[in-house]
Amino acid sequence: MSYLIKDLPISEKPREKAKKYGFSSLSEVELLAILLRTGAKNISALDLARTLLLEYQDLEGLLHARVNALKKISGMGEVKAITILAALELGKRLQEKKQNQKIQIKESKEVFKYFAHLFFHSEQEKFYVLFLDAKNYVLNQKLLFVGTANQSLIHPRVIFFFSFLYYSSSIICIHNHPSGRVSPSFADEEATKRIKKIGDLMGISLVDHVIIGQDDYYSFLENRKDLWE
Repeated sequence: MSYLIKDLPISEKPREKAKKYGFSSLSEVELLAILLRTGAKNISALDLARTLLLEYQDLEGLLHARVNALKKISGMGEVKAITILAALELGKRLQEKKQNQKIQIKESKEVFKYFAHLFFHSEQEKFYVLFLDAKNYVLNQKLLFVGTANQSLIHPRVIFFFSFLYYSSSIICIHNHPSGRVSPSFADEEATKRIKKIGDLMGISLVDHVIIGQDDYYSFLENRKDLWE
């Protein structure tokens, strides 16, 4: 049996719990309910929040939802959908900012560990670049190119424009294969060679180019050391 929030004891209402015990005491459902503010006819905000998490499995899945898709769920309107997605995007950006301030890349597997989340549920190829300082700490990360499932248009001039902008000493390129397979294509190899060659000329070294798959990665540095000789 479900209850409308107004019918719950005061101690069990999400906003009251947050004020008394802090936001960390709230479940994901309760936090979403606060963002939703209201439910719909015979549907509480809590029930609507549960429906969202069931529909998208978890917050990570919900992060990649679209406004029009959320509006199809009974009780969801455009304002509610935009509010939820905006809050999740803020959380994502905060996490990325905190990570970038602390991450030092020592091994290629760390690229997969810290940045694989950028590609979760992506149906398109995305090409990110990590901009590093002289000690391999991440100064910044930037999504530079988005292609189709089959190709991504990579322009080295854009990569090195941002390298100079961020005063980076070196870079790591990362892109995904929506198929989940991590084996590099001929185009991947040619792009890696080109970026490394231009970087060497400009004094900005390419540390690695990592391909992200579903549960695995491919590192050009680990598998094609000949490109660095």
